Amino acid sequence: MVEEIPKKMKQASLMSFLTRKKPIVKPPTPPAEESNKPPLKELQPPIETTITPDTTVDDFKGSQELGLNLREENSNVKKKETPSKLQKEHYRDPTSSPAHLNGSFDDSFNSIASSPVKGRRKRINYSELSDEDEDEEDGVVKPRKKKRSFAWDDGDDEDFDMDSDVKNSDNDDDDDDEFTDDRNSTKEELENLYDNTKIESEEEIEKDDFVEPLRKTSNSSKKGSKISSILSGRQKSPLKSNSLSAQKKFSKENEERYQWLITVKDADGHLETDPNYDPRTLYIPPSAWAKFTAFEKQYWEIKSKMWDTVVFFKKGKFFELYEKDADIAHSKFDLKLAGTGRANMRLAGVPEMSFDYWAKRFITAGYKVAKVDQKESMLAKEIRGKNGAQDAKESKVIQRELEYVLTCGTLMDENLLNDEMSKYCLSIKENIDWENSSKKIGLCFVDVSTGNFYLLEFDDDLECSKLETLLSQINPMEVLVPKNELDTLTLRVLKFNSHPNASFNFIKPEAEFWDHEKTVDELSKFNETHDLKTPPVLQSYYQHDKFLAFSAFGAVFWYLRTLKLDSNIISMGNFKEYNPFDKNLLGSSMRLDGITLQNLEVFNNSFDQSDRGTLFRILNRGVTAFGKRVFKNWVIHPLLNKHAIDERLDSVELLLNDGDLKYIIESKLKRVVDIERMLTRIHSKSLRAKDFVKVIDSFQVISELVNDINRYGIENLRGLLRSLINSFPIAEMNDLLVTWNDKFDRDAAINEDLIVPKEGVDAEFDESNAKIIGVENELNAYLKEYRKQYKSNEICYKDSGKEIYLIEVPIKLANKIPRDWQQMAATSKCKRYWSPEVKSLVKKLMELRELHKIICLNLKDKIYENFDKSYEKCMKVVTSIGKIDCLISLTRASESLGYPICRPEIVESDNSFIDYKQLRHPCFMPGSGILTTKDFIPNDIELGIDNQNNIGLLTGANAAGKSTLLRMSCIATIMAQIGCFLPAESARLSPVDAIMTRLGANDNIMQGKSTFYVELLETKKMLDNATPKSLIILDELGRGGSSSDGFAIAEAVLHHFATHIQAIGFFATHYANLGQSFLNHPKIIPLRMAILVDSDSKKITFLYKLEKGQSNGSFGMHVATMCGIPKEIVQNAEIAAKKWEHTSKLDKINDTKQV
Repeated sequence: MVEEIPKKMKQASLMSFLTRKKPIVKPPTPPAEESNKPPLKELQPPIETTITPDTTVDDFKGSQELGLNLREENSNVKKKETPSKLQKEHYRDPTSSPAHLNGSFDDSFNSIASSPVKGRRKRINYSELSDEDEDEEDGVVKPRKKKRSFAWDDGDDEDFDMDSDVKNSDNDDDDDDEFTDDRNSTKEELENLYDNTKIESEEEIEKDDFVEPLRKTSNSSKKGSKISSILSGRQKSPLKSNSLSAQKKFSKENEERYQWLITVKDADGHLETDPNYDPRTLYIPPSAWAKFTAFEKQYWEIKSKMWDTVVFFKKGKFFELYEKDADIAHSKFDLKLAGTGRANMRLAGVPEMSFDYWAKRFITAGYKVAKVDQKESMLAKEIRGKNGAQDAKESKVIQRELEYVLTCGTLMDENLLNDEMSKYCLSIKENIDWENSSKKIGLCFVDVSTGNFYLLEFDDDLECSKLETLLSQINPMEVLVPKNELDTLTLRVLKFNSHPNASFNFIKPEAEFWDHEKTVDELSKFNETHDLKTPPVLQSYYQHDKFLAFSAFGAVFWYLRTLKLDSNIISMGNFKEYNPFDKNLLGSSMRLDGITLQNLEVFNNSFDQSDRGTLFRILNRGVTAFGKRVFKNWVIHPLLNKHAIDERLDSVELLLNDGDLKYIIESKLKRVVDIERMLTRIHSKSLRAKDFVKVIDSFQVISELVNDINRYGIENLRGLLRSLINSFPIAEMNDLLVTWNDKFDRDAAINEDLIVPKEGVDAEFDESNAKIIGVENELNAYLKEYRKQYKSNEICYKDSGKEIYLIEVPIKLANKIPRDWQQMAATSKCKRYWSPEVKSLVKKLMELRELHKIICLNLKDKIYENFDKSYEKCMKVVTSIGKIDCLISLTRASESLGYPICRPEIVESDNSFIDYKQLRHPCFMPGSGILTTKDFIPNDIELGIDNQNNIGLLTGANAAGKSTLLRMSCIATIMAQIGCFLPAESARLSPVDAIMTRLGANDNIMQGKSTFYVELLETKKMLDNATPKSLIILDELGRGGSSSDGFAIAEAVLHHFATHIQAIGFFATHYANLGQSFLNHPKIIPLRMAILVDSDSKKITFLYKLEKGQSNGSFGMHVATMCGIPKEIVQNAEIAAKKWEHTSKLDKINDTKQV
């Protein structure tokens, strides 16, 4: 019995499947006397059963597992006499055999009654070559004999899992345990089989497996049968040796056949060491093409064009990987290699049901994955052949096509995506103006999962400051770069600010990275083919000569075409301009540059680049996937407008105070799937039918939600929530539901993943279905006739795997069956036949069902195409619900901050100010596992009140909490302007237009920048862009240089910010004398972090409390002592410090005298 496949899919391999197969044995020629050889130690002795010509298969319960496919004479053929020695032969009773033992004859004997379609049926051994692997007429590859195989199971295969029990066969019977295949046999065939058994047995062990001894059984002491005796002779020639010998032979033949893979060249003949080598293509010499079988040719035509891609090639119920890809699968993922390969090629593979699992693993490891699928079944192939194929050789191979290519930045299936956030593929083109020290950059990036394209073109400085900001916002997973055309610094910025696992594709300029003219030509052809118009954004960019961005779109266009995604994604027409540097946008939202997003750890932390402990992780508590994507945009662009901020705060306050309303919204949104991504897959006609039902159900849930809120009372709503419900497109959504709720059979879609329309929806489907019903009625009519003719209601139809409508007849009526009835199987109680009439109808029915299957697929495309016409209406609903979900996210985040929390008061003012009372850092909240609200020391922060004390000059000991205070003030401001409550007793602020930070001491090896260079570069950007309404943070500016240089720079920068720019913020420093320079400055207030110092023990107690005044020093010696630095070293350091301080004072006195 085949073990039941577990529901949960685990790691799988083709060979783990093969190692579970049961041994296949030919019955040996019986000796004149009982063999004296002892049975194999591992084999379980059988219960003896005598076989006679009249013995039925059911007399061996489980004989299907033993694999003895007996062939009985039909009633119209006179039975030939069977030798008496065969009649008395003893065989094991399969019920006592080990479950993993399964022997069967080779194709010379294991023939089964003719199928109405294939003529004959056989169990497919995955390790065998299929009909399409070789072409006997090729003249190059010698025909191989079909071989029997021993597949041994040692019971300890570490790779065994659910996938190993999947058979690569389209002909598996549903009830193989009860019935065996039956066909006429002759004495001569049986005798030949026995005569040849011993000669062939040692040579024909399955080479695909690592052969191990069978497990011992509890009955190992019993006497063995003849088969056991014969098998015991195998011990003279070890099975493993034969297997390894066959593998060596295959390896030698494989190496000789694929010599051209030893020294790899691209399609243009460049070696891998050549600078112009293209890793995407492969050169195959003409002599190799001439030797390929049709199957090999089909594979290498695809693989040679994507040499850098792992190609999953559909073969029956498996996806197979060959040659280089098989080696990768084996070395990186521990998938087993088939010992003798497939069609002369090394082979590994996985079951079709686990494709998504393995594709995701390969992609996560950095590989591209191509899926080559079968475009017809075996039946369709035979129908095609009968209709007259142009090439007899080609007609032997099932048609396959490249379905798509998967890369880390172009995934759209939710099973392959790791999270709800957008994954972008970005292309870039630049033009540098060295005279003016500037560059113009054009970008295009696309989220394939939602079908959204974004374009922008902007002027940037040579340091790529704006580009750095944009990359920090979108974090691309894949980047397209014109080969040898991008500035080195630009390329460094790209690599440093993209996703840590981003993939970079260097493509040929003009030929692949199209210029704007080539892009326009290709887009015109595309629009003409798909009957589309050029999107307004593309028209505008072309008319305003934004050719760099247009060329960047051309690169994305070309790339999507190579991935076979262009038709699905570009045809959606979702093109938008994304320009965070636009003056209009800057006037409505806070500016957060790339450095600030990194320093404040808004999206990625600084230690492993994940989102753990980040502001976004704390605030992103939405329910729907598309709502979370909208919320990220809210965090990137906090609001400036007081009214807009208050609208959000009004709704959050309402939801905090009304738990019932919040529960109604949350409970409904939990039932809503990722509609936005699924609409993209509906457009591409790749959505599963059961997921289509989820989309319709989600719209139904949204309709219920809006109705529930309306019953709650619009007049009770406040702020943004009220505006969203008032403007909600409820009429359009109800029309959508009325149209699609009853269009198809939901049960069939959910359970069978089929779109079955209701009657009258599609005429072609109804006509095809009527033909099938007609044939089925004819078959039922014949059944009634047979029951009447033979006067037995026990006669019925049974299906056995792919063979359907078998006429099951009680054994007592078998002698009355006409000679022209074809026997298919038998048990001790009944036999199964096909009458000529039924056989003809079954053939017709199978062909009709195959054609009906094609109609169903086309019908699914039609239904999706009709639904896609409502895309804009659907997206209006998605946009509104996404914003409502963002309000839920802010409410949940506010609730999680602990007590106390407060609503921030937004005040319009010409100059910015912040006034926070007892503010806590939001990362330290209940359940964080670090600190609680009781452990964290809150602080009052007051800057810019009454246009005084704009900048706090912050001093204090090391580790006293200065950096935490700086980040806390910035994060609280971002939260307030997003519309979130704050972890404080009270909060008042006027909106700030930008937050700019200079924190920490970081060099940048990737970009070739030293610590001091990074400090000054970040400071320069702040000086260039800060306004009186900006919030600035500078932490220890000048420490990268010498003491005198650092002090001078810090003093000058602080003076400029306080006197000329008049922004608000903090300036943290360890320069003790810096405070003396600004004692009476009205815009600067000295602040420090409170501590308690024990001079004797040199211990410091950190109070983490902000207070007015200047610190007495940084207490570096005390901190060194607390950290365990040896006492004598600390003492020497103190002497050196006093000496340096004395020298510095003398130098200053001398400088003063000279002046």
